[in-house]
Order: sequence, then C-alpha cells, then structure tokens
Amino acid sequence: MTTMSQPQRLTFLVLGATGGTGKHFVARALQDGHSVRALARTPNKLSPAANLEIIRGSITDPLDTDALVSGVDVVVSMLGDQQAQRTSMINTAFMKRLVPSMRKAGVKRLLYQSGAMTAPYGAKQSTVLWLMRKTVGSSYDGQHRDNEGVAEYLVREAMDIEWIVHRAGIGGDGPSKGVLARSQGWPSVGTFRDCAEYNYRTVMDPAGAVHTQDLSQYQ
Repeated sequence: MTTMSQPQRLTFLVLGATGGTGKHFVARALQDGHSVRALARTPNKLSPAANLEIIRGSITDPLDTDALVSGVDVVVSMLGDQQAQRTSMINTAFMKRLVPSMRKAGVKRLLYQSGAMTAPYGAKQSTVLWLMRKTVGSSYDGQHRDNEGVAEYLVREAMDIEWIVHRAGIGGDGPSKGVLARSQGWPSVGTFRDCAEYNYRTVMDPAGAVHTQDLSQYQ
C-alpha cells in the first residue's frame, strides 16, 4: 500500500461519488493524476474519464467489500440518504463490513464526511448545534444518528485505522467561498466544492487530522 507520506499517485475508493461533495472530490483527485474507483447507484451521473473506474451499486446491496477495496490506498465516504436513514442505520452497517475488508487489504486511511449537527462521539456537542438539530435540522435526525453510529464504531473498534471524521456544514453548490480549515468551535456553511477540497487536503496530509471528529470553518 502507498503510504500517505509518499508523493505517489494514489487510488481512492469514493463512496457517494455522484453526490454534491463527491462529484467535486472525484474531479479534484483525477485532476491531480490519481485514480478513482467510484461506487454509484446511477453511473451515468459520472462522466467517463481516464483513471476512473465506476462500479454500479449501493451500500445496501450485498457487495463484495473485499473486492471493493482491493488495490485501493484511501477510502473517502460522502454518503447520505435522508429517506433510508430515517429508519435504518445503513452507513453504520456498511462501515462494519467495510473496515474488516480494509484491514485485510492493508488499507489504512479513511475519511468519513458527517454533518455539523452530528454530535462527536465521546465529546460534548455545543448547545447551539444541539438546538439547531432539534429544530431546523430535525428532518435529518436519522442521518445524524447514523453518523453517530459510524463515529462510535470507529472510536471503539477501529483505532488501528487512520480514520478522519469531517463534521461538515454544507449549504449547497456554487462557487468557492474561500478555504475551509479544521475547527473545534463553530462550523461554516460551506459549498459542496469547498467541502470536497477540504476533504481532499485533509486526507492527503500525512500528519493530518487522524482520529479527529472536527468541524470546518472558513479561514
């Protein structure tokens, strides 16, 4: 496996590659000459490109996770299904299948994009964010509970993996509003493009934010 300290071309497994943040992340990685394996329910949403491998499927399918991570250096998950997550913790269930396959394949680094109103596991959520979650963000409560399940699993059972949880505040698409940086205070409402760029920079940093569950804020 390529270590993150080496300036070599990497292969990314991108989950949620056709989503708002995912499509920008895929474009950024390909632009820098990396390879991308994208899992997509609707592959026609991705334009064919050199170094892009598209696998049709969903995390709720009976996927061969060993094959999915074979030959991969880094896993980046930007998944969200508001309707499905109202009743089922689909991301948590999938991560519990994926991480053992990562171990077998020697894949060490994982970035998981969560939400700004999701509580960090083992730490206190700010009162303001908690109130926002219970009011304006109440329709996304299932997603937050699922994200919290993933974070709990990573903290309790996957400390051998170089995981990073980005609790992103995303307000929609559009041009860049600036550069996002790690924050333990208040989140900025970032664009899909800026959140993707943050994810890319963070996962490529060998020192990085390993084993953190931070927010992001415009500098």
